[in-house]
Amino acid sequence: MARFILSAFADEIDPDLKIQMDVLEQHGIKYIELRGVYGKSIVQYTLEGIKDLKKKIFERGFGISAIGSPIGKIGIQDDFAPHLELFRHTIEIAKIMETNYIRMFSFYIPEEEEPGKFRDEVISRWNKFVDEAEGTGITLLHENEKGIYGDTPERCLDLFETLDCDYVKAVYDPANFIQCDVETYPHAFDMLKEHIEYMHIKDALYKDHSVVPAGYGDGRVYDILAALYQNDFEGFLSLEPHLGNFVGFSQLEQGIVDADLPEGGPKQFSAAANALKKIISRIER
Repeated sequence: MARFILSAFADEIDPDLKIQMDVLEQHGIKYIELRGVYGKSIVQYTLEGIKDLKKKIFERGFGISAIGSPIGKIGIQDDFAPHLELFRHTIEIAKIMETNYIRMFSFYIPEEEEPGKFRDEVISRWNKFVDEAEGTGITLLHENEKGIYGDTPERCLDLFETLDCDYVKAVYDPANFIQCDVETYPHAFDMLKEHIEYMHIKDALYKDHSVVPAGYGDGRVYDILAALYQNDFEGFLSLEPHLGNFVGFSQLEQGIVDADLPEGGPKQFSAAANALKKIISRIER
């Protein structure tokens, strides 16, 4: 039976870990996709620092759904050796945090260049990631992101099929596909559905690529989640609101936004969380 487990990029709520967890608890969310704490990227912490964070997080009863790493978010022509070393450090962070997932990317392609020109280098670098992760029990989640090699479903599929590795999977982000002017459903979804292991929940509009709460854009979030539900998907739906510049709160229906919350991260997160919960309730009833 399908099971959706909610998680979130809590650093969009507030840099302070306690505030992050306080707000997540208010929404009944007990997992964090760990990207930033106290204004610092998680991969910049020492392993001792990670152990201190883990103690604070686990004492509150939270778990880590994934390490929201920046691995693969450098230029394809940038020096790879220090980045590979950072990846090794990230694996150790994931082990300490007891998560099976690291979110990753497939390198920025120079503007005006044809991505296919850099395909072999992308595959070569990802094969090194695969080798480093072998035997760790960690799954490498590739996120479709504008401007990287895997920003279209066709190139994402190429990456998965070429690597042919059972611990390389897709984290599917509908808003990111919208920002690349890709049809998220059924086109991209049908192409990648066999590889989807994890979902990022945000929506966007084709007209200006702005991010909106799930169900209020062109990302077909309801259709994607309903299809996953029908296919007995069991895994994380990770909220990544990106609503800092969203000015349409007054147009959202009652119940999505808590009017009593002050402007800022908690209010924006509330809108994102409540919009997702509304979609899930429609699917599950």
